[in-house]
Amino acid sequence: MLLPPVPCAIAVGAVLMAVVAATPVRGTSQGGQVSGPGEFAALPGVRAWYRDSGGAGVPIVLLHAATGDVRVWDHQFAAFTGAGYRVVAYDRRGFGRSETDPAGPQPGTGADDLQALLDHLRIDRFHLVGTAAGGFVALDYAVSFQARLRSLVVANSMGLIQDEEFLEVGRRIRPPQFETLPPEFKELSPSYRATNPDGTRRWSEIARTNRPPGTPPLNQPVRNRMTGALLGTLKIPTLILSGEADLYMPPPLMRMIAARIPGAETAVVPETAHSAFWEQPDVFNRLVLAFVSKH
Repeated sequence: MLLPPVPCAIAVGAVLMAVVAATPVRGTSQGGQVSGPGEFAALPGVRAWYRDSGGAGVPIVLLHAATGDVRVWDHQFAAFTGAGYRVVAYDRRGFGRSETDPAGPQPGTGADDLQALLDHLRIDRFHLVGTAAGGFVALDYAVSFQARLRSLVVANSMGLIQDEEFLEVGRRIRPPQFETLPPEFKELSPSYRATNPDGTRRWSEIARTNRPPGTPPLNQPVRNRMTGALLGTLKIPTLILSGEADLYMPPPLMRMIAARIPGAETAVVPETAHSAFWEQPDVFNRLVLAFVSKH
């Protein structure tokens, strides 16, 4: 049964948190321009625009936030391919260059779109990295098709957890007025906005242009009603990552989610908010590569 997404918040738990004691790297995350060559894959209900580094390396698949598209992953492509991995990123349905196909199922689910793309690319087992709303898809995919996953990284994401105790914490830390604030205020840290105006402008440009003009993000349903109990069924290596200044997913809430996933590891990127992969890509990439290399 497909369920519509609902607002998310967090529950109680405890897990060891690894804090990366690294000097913030400013000025390296300006995002670049168009993220190199890509092509379309004809999938059920969507022509998905994707970028694939190719090669014989173990695949890492990247899922962007609701404020992004394939363009946001330039620094991850360079680092992960340089480490020997095959890297795949795509514009999720309703974002970027991907085009919905009215002749197919609409609006589909993010997890099924991902599964169809993997089958199209003949990718069997892979590492999955999802940030923010991309983390919703990553968790939904993981509980649906976990046999395909070598590991799972969920960064800066509330995960669409629907337990009331999770939702109540979210209501306490994010008042209704929060949603009216500018995206760059909600998702980039004060440190980054103060020190990297070029990167802030580039991030904001992508956030403004990652969908057709005047269209809201596509509200795809999910395959599963995400709960703490369902997270407890995961049997794959999992890393839950947060930014020290994340207004959506501060470190204590990250630990609460991770406590529900058997054996989950945690990490915090200092002086970053909801877009850790963009603000401090060097630190983010080191964390992800160190984790996936073990699996």
